[in-house]
Amino acid sequence: MAAMEMSEVKKEKFSDDSPKYDHVKKPFWRRYIDSFKPMEESHGPVSGNYKPGDSEKEPLPGGHGPELKRTLKNRHIQMIAFGGAIGTGLFIGSGGVLANGGPASLLIGFILIGTMLFNVVMALGELAVLYPIAGSFSIYSSRFIDPAWGFAMGWNYALQWLVVLPLELTAAAITIKYWTKDIDVGVWITVFLLIVIFINFFGVKGYGEAEFVFSMIKILAVCGFIVLGIVIDVGGGPAQRETHEYLGAKTWSNPGAFNNGFQGFCAVFVTAAFAFGGTEMVGLAAAESENPRKSLPKATKQVFWRISIFYIVTLLLVGLIVPYNHPRLLGSHFDQANNADSDKSAAAPQNKTVEAPSGHDATASPFVIAIDIAGIKILPSIFNGVILVSVMSVGNSAVYGSSRTLCAMARTGQAPRFLGYIDREGRPLFAIILALVLGGLAYISESASSDLVFGWLLAISGLSTIFTWMSICWAHLRFRRAWRVQGHTLDELPFRAAFGVIGSWWGVIFNVLILLAQFYVAVKPIGETATAESFFNAYLAAPIVLVFYIFWKLLKKTPFMVAGKGNPDGFFKTETIDLVTGRRELDLDRILAKERAAHANLPAWRRFYHSLCG
Repeated sequence: MAAMEMSEVKKEKFSDDSPKYDHVKKPFWRRYIDSFKPMEESHGPVSGNYKPGDSEKEPLPGGHGPELKRTLKNRHIQMIAFGGAIGTGLFIGSGGVLANGGPASLLIGFILIGTMLFNVVMALGELAVLYPIAGSFSIYSSRFIDPAWGFAMGWNYALQWLVVLPLELTAAAITIKYWTKDIDVGVWITVFLLIVIFINFFGVKGYGEAEFVFSMIKILAVCGFIVLGIVIDVGGGPAQRETHEYLGAKTWSNPGAFNNGFQGFCAVFVTAAFAFGGTEMVGLAAAESENPRKSLPKATKQVFWRISIFYIVTLLLVGLIVPYNHPRLLGSHFDQANNADSDKSAAAPQNKTVEAPSGHDATASPFVIAIDIAGIKILPSIFNGVILVSVMSVGNSAVYGSSRTLCAMARTGQAPRFLGYIDREGRPLFAIILALVLGGLAYISESASSDLVFGWLLAISGLSTIFTWMSICWAHLRFRRAWRVQGHTLDELPFRAAFGVIGSWWGVIFNVLILLAQFYVAVKPIGETATAESFFNAYLAAPIVLVFYIFWKLLKKTPFMVAGKGNPDGFFKTETIDLVTGRRELDLDRILAKERAAHANLPAWRRFYHSLCG
């Protein structure tokens, strides 16, 4: 009897009508095509999904609908945070900062940005663990600050990554011409675009695996450069051994530690922010993580090590080896055309028909220049390959960041509805397609007006990261106040930012100072006369954010609320902010009590290390 019942169960389980049976029997190509069909509706709270109402009193995630798949593992999250943003900003963009500000400005600027960013990521981690929602940056702004500001932040962040993809595709095509000079740049743009398409159409797991590999390569390259940089600085390079030259800190005295005074120092911050840009991507990944409560705190704390080792140590070594007046650095006032050594540079394309977008010329990489100064012949080619990997990594992240943000905004009524489509594999399909289509702007590099177009594309994304980071800290401050006002305690939070509201205040204030510093550089550019064009090239993102904010206010006819007697908080009142919808329901009392008891038994130095580093 039992055997008959079991047989019936098996028959029912694997009957022709069973989805599992169909999935097994269908060929791979059929299953892949079916994966693009709409995902079935879920029956519980969904990350980043809510139905917009007639008013904006509740711009909160919730409702019902298909959700992004939670397939990112802990190792993916770790690598996204640890090496995801190591790219052209560090390898190439730092050269322009070195030329404009000198090695001391470079080092101080990156340290200040690093301390601020650590607090940004900590604040983001606290919010993302409690509310792991897709498109989290804009959703948090809509939820805790003001829907109009969330709308502006969402489009600000989406535009940032939408314009980065064509820039990175062009940069990759130019970089590869170091090895192949005869093939047209448009061919390589097509090749790299197809690679990005291939990665992103395998869903979030494809993105996670690709970033895992890319980040490993970049981390190994940076660690290798640290060792090499120390050897070069103490005179161990082939060129130094012939001349018995010890570099030490000579570049800090000749030509000097600073360049262009306070103006040069102010010029550091936006480039430094661009170099660190993408670190916040771990917040987007929260919605697709298997266990955000475990993986996100570790990932956010790893930022401390990335800042300390990958940026500060490497840039210190670069500043000790490469003088700020080196003629190959971007921003140098020397005539690069007369530099006889320029032909030795990695990625120096010959007979090319197009120049790389501004700030993406691997010829100007201070890392490559440092290797050339040492007289090492093979490593420039290898490091050029690392730069190529970095460019592809940033391009891959651009599709991920823009598509998830657009999808979340579409599902909150802040973007066209079709962009909220999620297929059976959890891919925001039409948002991905839009990002990839706009990647085709890279083919503009074949036209005579490419420099002008790419210049404006760079201007759109220039300050976007600053606004994003400021809004994350601002949303965290508003959340903490609402949490306290509504009777909650910090012990209820599954993860707390290391420096709490003090860290977020530092993030808000410092980002405002960066905006002021960039405004100063925009009205008084280094080495040129200020014009309307130069101003908007440096500050275009600010009016774009303002236009989006005012547009949503006028469209929804909501008041431009500011702090005052009737509403001391400004924007949303902290007493009425919804802290329940979309919050992860966890058995926190038991779990956190056990974890905190174990933490309290650790030695003081280990408690400090665990709080900051993992």
